[in-house]
Amino acid sequence: MSRRTVTVVPSADLARAVAGWIAARTVASIAEGGFCALALSGGRTPRPVYEALATPPLNATIDWACVDVYFADERAVPPDDPDSNYRMAFHALLGSVALLPGRIHRMPAERLDRDAAAWEYERLLPPRLDVLVLGMGADGHTASLFPGSAALAERERRVVPVTAPAPPTRRMTITPPVIAAARHVAVVVAGADKAAMVARALAAGADPAEVPAHLAAGAQWFLDEAAATLLAPGAGRADA
Repeated sequence: MSRRTVTVVPSADLARAVAGWIAARTVASIAEGGFCALALSGGRTPRPVYEALATPPLNATIDWACVDVYFADERAVPPDDPDSNYRMAFHALLGSVALLPGRIHRMPAERLDRDAAAWEYERLLPPRLDVLVLGMGADGHTASLFPGSAALAERERRVVPVTAPAPPTRRMTITPPVIAAARHVAVVVAGADKAAMVARALAAGADPAEVPAHLAAGAQWFLDEAAATLLAPGAGRADA
């Protein structure tokens, strides 16, 4: 994971700023290794980011045939369900760019045997993601790693089934080792309701068992102005 940077962006510019960051690192990964392993998260905040990434001129900067898409987490719903992270990402981005169908790797969290599905998805994941996009909930969760979850202590398995505190409760998620190993991680947060947890997540010595987003404290953080209001001096804030 690259060194932490906190970039504060006006709400109207947040999606385009994050999309530009994703595009630049995707292009660089393809130039370096011939492909890019890109992992997406669900949620309200990432959707406009994906829409911006699918829009000219950014969409044309990436050789999408060289991109493999993975997911940070998924709900145990069919792929056409409104709660599906895959469905959101497909409508916002994946269905609008020249990705090869076999290089979109959906988490099959709706399978009855989620543990077996998690093992299978783990085998699909590369040893190290090139670009990982995460969000953060008002409770401090990221991916589907929620406060107090046993998955936060996982050090061997890279994908596990979990139970969320709010519906849809049955989910699958990547684990802390996947976040730690990723080359480039962006955490995207918007809204005043998350400001207190942003400050906690970026505080030195925070406990990931209480604030799971602290697992990505060393990442590139993109915040709108409302989410950044409680950042302490020295938190690395840089206004864009």
